[in-house]
Amino acid sequence: MSCLLSVKDTQGSNILVTTRSARVASISQTLSRYDLQKLSDDQCWLILKDRAFPNESDPTLNEDQERIGRDIAKKCGGIPLVAKVLGSMMQFKEIDGWRVIQESTIWDLPEEEKRISSVLKLSFDELTSPTLKQCFVYCSMFTKDFEIEKDDLIQLWMAQGLLHPSPNNSDLEMEDVGNQYFNILLENSFFQDVRMDYYYGTIIATCKIHDLVHDLAEDVSKSKTKGSNEIRHVPQNSTIDLQEIPKGIVHKVRSMFLKCEVLDNILPRFKGLRVLKLEESDVDVLPNSIGELKHLRYLDISATNVKKLPQSIGKLYNLQTLRMHELELEEFPKELQNLINLRHIHFEDWHADGRYPVGMGRLKNLRSLSFFIVGKERGRGIKELGGLKHLKGELSISDLKHVRDGEEAKEAKLAEKTNIRRLELEWSTDEDRSRVINNDRDVLEGLKPHSALESLEIRNFSGETFPPWMMCGDLFSSLKRLTVENAKNLTEWRTEEAAVFSTTEKRVVFSRLEELLLRNCDQLRSAPTDHFPCLQKLEIDSMNSGMPIANIISTQLTTLTRLTIKKIRGLVSLPEGMLKNNKNLAYLEIRDCPEFICIAADVYGCCASLESLRIYSRLNLEAIPITHGLPSLRQLKISFCAELSSLPNGLQHCTSLEHLSIINCWNLEAIPSLDSLTQLRELEICRCGGLKSLPPNAFAASLTQLKELEIGWFWEELDSFPVFQVIPQLETLSLWGWPKLSCLPKQVQCFTCLTSLTIHSFDGMEALPEWLRNLASLKILSIWKCKNLMYLPTLEAMKCLTKLQYIYIRNCPLLKERCNKDSGPEWPKISHIPNILCCLCDGPNILEICEPGWN
Repeated sequence: MSCLLSVKDTQGSNILVTTRSARVASISQTLSRYDLQKLSDDQCWLILKDRAFPNESDPTLNEDQERIGRDIAKKCGGIPLVAKVLGSMMQFKEIDGWRVIQESTIWDLPEEEKRISSVLKLSFDELTSPTLKQCFVYCSMFTKDFEIEKDDLIQLWMAQGLLHPSPNNSDLEMEDVGNQYFNILLENSFFQDVRMDYYYGTIIATCKIHDLVHDLAEDVSKSKTKGSNEIRHVPQNSTIDLQEIPKGIVHKVRSMFLKCEVLDNILPRFKGLRVLKLEESDVDVLPNSIGELKHLRYLDISATNVKKLPQSIGKLYNLQTLRMHELELEEFPKELQNLINLRHIHFEDWHADGRYPVGMGRLKNLRSLSFFIVGKERGRGIKELGGLKHLKGELSISDLKHVRDGEEAKEAKLAEKTNIRRLELEWSTDEDRSRVINNDRDVLEGLKPHSALESLEIRNFSGETFPPWMMCGDLFSSLKRLTVENAKNLTEWRTEEAAVFSTTEKRVVFSRLEELLLRNCDQLRSAPTDHFPCLQKLEIDSMNSGMPIANIISTQLTTLTRLTIKKIRGLVSLPEGMLKNNKNLAYLEIRDCPEFICIAADVYGCCASLESLRIYSRLNLEAIPITHGLPSLRQLKISFCAELSSLPNGLQHCTSLEHLSIINCWNLEAIPSLDSLTQLRELEICRCGGLKSLPPNAFAASLTQLKELEIGWFWEELDSFPVFQVIPQLETLSLWGWPKLSCLPKQVQCFTCLTSLTIHSFDGMEALPEWLRNLASLKILSIWKCKNLMYLPTLEAMKCLTKLQYIYIRNCPLLKERCNKDSGPEWPKISHIPNILCCLCDGPNILEICEPGWN
């Protein structure tokens, strides 16, 4: 439950807690709990089919398959986990195998939980490989509901010696075998809740294990040591006292997941230890005796208070994995270079500050090295990367200013690293480097990567042109993402060599590129726009060269789904035909372009697929030409458009709109009727100083989906809040006032479904109204910047708000003083509320805070 403490208390936030325990539900519930019903037989059959035929959306089944499959679905008892596991088993079986499941004796067991456990055990027994079974059982080392990092799990399996390739697959590495095992367990529904990698959307980053599956792993693990006094593994939640493990068996312990301090005199006893996981433990010092664990293959000291590694760590010659995430080391011992069998080293560069291990080039077996900082010292040069031919995944190379020339850069041998998928090349920004402009191009020429690269990021490059390989089609046959950032001297994205590509050859360089980001390239005047036939996401940010944007967003781009344009000097409108040619454009954002005045003559005719339109900040946009509506538009956000005087006439035809936000448009004079926007769920109309009224039917009864409304801060000469209709189903309301307002709009008292109310900047108001007592569903009351507010409703009225759990009072100096716990006259009115926060803030900084009732 501790993770709930990080949930922000902003409006619209909700917490949904699920549990199989009625006791947990009764403790945590704030509303009546909802008991999920079991699935129907038909729903179980759909799950079975989905798992049994994962590559077919609508599989064709014969009569026997349909009959037996539906009978198995009935036997699932409405339990989705059972359906998933059985469906996964059926995937690899002929009809006779389905019949075996149908006729299994497990269905004769009287208790439902035993039937579920038996189904899981049946699936486990069918795993063909003994080592695969051991890999599954090892998952019991983690606590229930723990989010397991896939690569970490594979490295743990490897440390236990479970991943040796078979003679028939001798070309596979241990990590490859681990990935195969992981995928088999996933296919058999032993893993769930997978989360994909941020950069590689098709690669799994983490997973979890269902509680009942975890129980199975624990049961199998215990059965293997039943009747003996052996202790081979100490899991995360173990209560075993290490000092009390008998001397006769201590050498048999293979794994320890510890949360306690490791004593220097105890560690050497565990001479057979393969895995020592101290992640997030109370360890301040890693004892020098760590070097005596000659068989150690895995060490994790992530998120501990360790500041220094002992020199003896260099004696761990069999170490394969060293994990040091979220660790602020004062220095790296030079003995690290002795770990000749190390395959994976994990640590971040955010705290490195130039510190980096020396002699990394000696670690010839490295597979994972996420970043390398080039230094001047011996053992820190870029040639250290040369011998690391097994590197995989991602590699970031920074401080390239220390590379002398292209010949030295070639010593990194990046072109030979066939398994690097994401490469980041970064020069420094902390000094004037104009004297080495030409050197950067030379160095980049020497850093030519392998053609298997999928993502390339180039930052702080000072060259005027790119080297020839940046226009080499053969090199970028796999590239999907490209970022060029802070290349402030780059003028031409082409080379003299590239000029030989005649228009008749039709040679495309970036044939598979899907994402392109150009940022802070102030001198860039051209880009190879005709070389992006598959480009889907394009972002152009902070380009002040005055280059016509058509040089990049040319009419030859036809596959865009997402376009973001920020801080482009001289941009008046989007290039003619750009929207028309990209029929699948779903996201368009234009931000901080001060000369921008026109999107397109008729957005409707160009963007039938547009789902999100965002127009922000410093735009001279006078009108948005949506004349007939955008049928797919779900989100429209307009902010800081000072010249905008009206919303588009076609807005009422945007019938799919779910979120409409109009903020800080000070010349906006009118809001059209919104009664046709029946899908609208969130509406923001605030800080529009030209608005004097709202249309009578702005919030008509047809807006039955509207749940969140933020409104106010209109023309400051108004003496009262403009009248607007009651929205009975509204759950979240934020009201913005102005100095002349002395009271809240009275119709708010009719919003009886409100769970959250925010009152902001009502400077003329001295007291909250008594009718607040009518808001019987209110849980959160926030009062911001009401400098003259002194009085809350009466105690009787506040007591009527029986569901009120939180009250926030910020930057209301008079009310804060009167809510003082010791002497404030308003304190008795709120003392019964569980959570109270009163503070004076200056932006994000809290200057004074008291939490009289905060639990």
